[in-house]
Amino acid sequence: MAQDPSTNFLTVAEVAAELRVSTMTVYRLIKSDQLAATRIGKSLRIRRGDVDRYLERRYTEAG
Repeated sequence: MAQDPSTNFLTVAEVAAELRVSTMTVYRLIKSDQLAATRIGKSLRIRRGDVDRYLERRYTEAG
């Protein structure tokens, strides 16, 4: 069964909640190219896979 495509994209607020940071921090990560984002209409969306990759990179840098 195909996965619901709407679950593949997260809002800035959803990413912030998942990472336990502020939305401003997420915007900074996007602006500094540490986190990829796509503009859909007037809002930014972040792919779940991009969040996972960001976390993997941060984990390896810390470890």
